[in-house]
Amino acid sequence: MQIGCSAPTSGPLIGPDSLVRIATEAEQLGFDYVTVSDHVMIPTSIASRYPYSESGEFPSGAAAPRLEQLTAATFIAAATSKLRIVTSVMVVPHRPAVLTAKILATLDYLSKGRLTLGIGAGWCKEEFEAIGAPPFDDRGHVTDEWMMVCKELWTSDAPKFDGKYVKFSDVMFPPKPVQNPIPIWVGGESGPALRRTAKYGDAWYPIGTNPQFPMDTLTRFKAGVAKLRAMTEKAGRNPSDVGLTYRVSSNAEAQPKGTVDGQRKLFTGGAADFVGDIRALAEVGVSAFDFGMFGPTLAATLDNMRRFKDEVMAKVR
Repeated sequence: MQIGCSAPTSGPLIGPDSLVRIATEAEQLGFDYVTVSDHVMIPTSIASRYPYSESGEFPSGAAAPRLEQLTAATFIAAATSKLRIVTSVMVVPHRPAVLTAKILATLDYLSKGRLTLGIGAGWCKEEFEAIGAPPFDDRGHVTDEWMMVCKELWTSDAPKFDGKYVKFSDVMFPPKPVQNPIPIWVGGESGPALRRTAKYGDAWYPIGTNPQFPMDTLTRFKAGVAKLRAMTEKAGRNPSDVGLTYRVSSNAEAQPKGTVDGQRKLFTGGAADFVGDIRALAEVGVSAFDFGMFGPTLAATLDNMRRFKDEVMAKVR
């Protein structure tokens, strides 16, 4: 079982000293990976619905200082030696396909094979328009094409591609990533996200608290897994080849213990509740969990991480 925590890419803890301190502490405490999130710029007026809040509004703090995800991931990799880095998630259409493939290959090469690529198609139309990304309404196709470009460049000695947006041939692309392949965790809970996972994902990477597609009880999550397994088989792949991961946005004690339709709401309550939820989901096949540990200060964040190690991690490993 892998357990991860978030590294800050926005807010008051993004200074280089704080970021390195959190990452190195995570490594020393025995966390398997840290996650880094992705926004390039936040428009001041957003009509698009944010998937992970009941209101659909982007969380407060959106105007906070924000680091570029892949640069921050490389910085963390340079400061650590064993810790894996998970993009959580990389909004695939935000960057040109070939450049993305090169940055990710470089990151995996320089980190000696410690990158896990969490991906998503994106939700904020205004951000797509502000950064000059491909058309928002075509983001699903763009995400799949970009990933096919990456795989071609990472694996072929004579890469070539002829797609809707990307075309190349007669090129070289060394060095290849250390990992063959770089693991791809597909984020999202919707039908398209499940189909994308079934098509080429190495693991499904949902967040339980999407109001439109909730995975916040054991029954709901099992139903999502059953749907994924059926789609994977239909796509001609062995369902056992697609792993299960689970992202939790909060730390233990952050939300009071709750129920949904008479069933326990996953990852609410205290440390003992988290231990039970991890064990229950592990029985379903979940092999990686990550959690938000941020406090108002660096000291509070480190304290959350240490307490989580003692009260949760030590009980499930």
